[in-house]
Amino acid sequence: MNGIKAEYRTKIRIVLASALVLLIMNGCSNSKDNTVSDTASPDATKPATMKPKSKISVSVYDRGNVPAAEGTIDNNRWSKWINANGPANVEFVPIPRWESLPKLNTLFASGSAPDLIFEFDAKIRNQFLAQKQFMPIDDLVSKSVEYKKFLEQNPGVKKLAMNEDGKMHYFGRVVGPTLNVGLVIREDWLENLGLKSPTTPEELLAVAKAFTERDPDGNGKKDTFGYQLSFIGGGVIDRMYNSGEIPDGMLLNNGELVRQWDNSKAALQLKKQLFDAGTVDKDFLTDKGEKALQDFVNGKLGIYGINNIAGINGAGYKNFETLRKNNPNAKIKFIPFPTTVYGSYSWGWEPIQLIAAVNAKAKNPQAVMDYMDFLTKDSTQLSLTYGIENEHWKMGEDGCPKQIDPAKSKAEVDYNGDLRMQANIGIGLLAKCVQPEKVFDAKVPLQKEFMDLLLQQAKPAYLNPERPFNGFTASGYNPALPQDLSAFSASLTQSISDIFNKAIVSGASYSVDQAINDAKTAWSKGGGDKIEAWYKDWYAKNKDKIYTTGEIYKQYVK
Repeated sequence: MNGIKAEYRTKIRIVLASALVLLIMNGCSNSKDNTVSDTASPDATKPATMKPKSKISVSVYDRGNVPAAEGTIDNNRWSKWINANGPANVEFVPIPRWESLPKLNTLFASGSAPDLIFEFDAKIRNQFLAQKQFMPIDDLVSKSVEYKKFLEQNPGVKKLAMNEDGKMHYFGRVVGPTLNVGLVIREDWLENLGLKSPTTPEELLAVAKAFTERDPDGNGKKDTFGYQLSFIGGGVIDRMYNSGEIPDGMLLNNGELVRQWDNSKAALQLKKQLFDAGTVDKDFLTDKGEKALQDFVNGKLGIYGINNIAGINGAGYKNFETLRKNNPNAKIKFIPFPTTVYGSYSWGWEPIQLIAAVNAKAKNPQAVMDYMDFLTKDSTQLSLTYGIENEHWKMGEDGCPKQIDPAKSKAEVDYNGDLRMQANIGIGLLAKCVQPEKVFDAKVPLQKEFMDLLLQQAKPAYLNPERPFNGFTASGYNPALPQDLSAFSASLTQSISDIFNKAIVSGASYSVDQAINDAKTAWSKGGGDKIEAWYKDWYAKNKDKIYTTGEIYKQYVK
């Protein structure tokens, strides 16, 4: 008996020893799985079954605004924070902000386009969608956690992301009603000349002439411009005449979409009058907006179309701050876009923005979805928006994060906006805390003054159902033309723009009537009739599915 027991004991020892060897071997194998990045050290607090992070590539706009001390847009404290805290190792691919189409074209052509592409411009997104460069995301979303919950709570996002094939191809976010573009006028110049703010095209022209000819700044020199045609300024005039934010010049008329010409003609006429009267910079065609901005902040421009007016870090406040530094007595006011025979309008805004798509050739779509889940989390959006708690901010008594050191936040946080394009600033905590009365410090005189301008002038002027944006829906929600027609559209848009610009600068030698006739000819010869027929057919089939301008104002503007 003792011999038998001894034999069993020996076998048990062998089995236990073998099991121990296997356990050690498995432990060594799992130690590789514990590695969260190529450079991270093992973390004993993490589950032994955790797998390595997948690698994905993600586009990010490069605006050249990253402080040198912070690195570059693709390698800075926030790109590192994302990789340290997120579910994937992300390679960020810089895309020049105003050159995204040619850059993305190049990347797609070479087969090196990022797995996840962030792009604000609907026309650019839709062009690649038509080329089948994006994959449907329905299955990915159905298996997601945060983004799936987000869509359930915000069904409008899913409605807009749904393509005509019944599938989603875009990720979206909620931004709510947005103070985006405004028209400002030098109020002190009006007072100096005994004038009132213009409310019609005729008054706009008259005030612009006075600002140019009657020495509004009192320096004894004829060195001021009345209006700005470059960048935002020309767009304001288009929208005044209900000729902006409409795809390919299509206008809803008697229940169908048609190519409008009368509106374009009226807008062109005013632009030409402003140019002929000498109220604008003669070189506006070569100005992408920088020259007009310098004229404005240096006190040489009286009426200025200003972009990104909301927020303490927006161009609106920064430009106002610079203007006052250069001209301590300068006063401005936001004015509604003048009313024309076509109605009263404002610049467009989108309460929901479609902002990203997955490359059809992405090697690991699930990793991309996991990354979007991470970006959708409230905690991620809070950190990317305000920085690290107790380092950059502390929660205020009003329930909103308050900067500890504004200079530190400006240097270390403000530049990362394009890394948080998924931030839902129109809902929850972010919506509450981005309101002017929350972001501006009423104890700082200049901030209070600008805050009051936004609340008392800009908001009622530009977020008003009686002054809606142009078009049957927001510009970002317009349909995507088929690829062949999209090529026609791009060519025609450029050709007609060139014709109109020629009319503006050519004086009596090339009239507005001639320009419109030439534009109509170019439209007809360039395939415009096919484009118009497509829009008519699309609208007839989809008019009941459209997120209309009226619905948008009813839901978001109280």
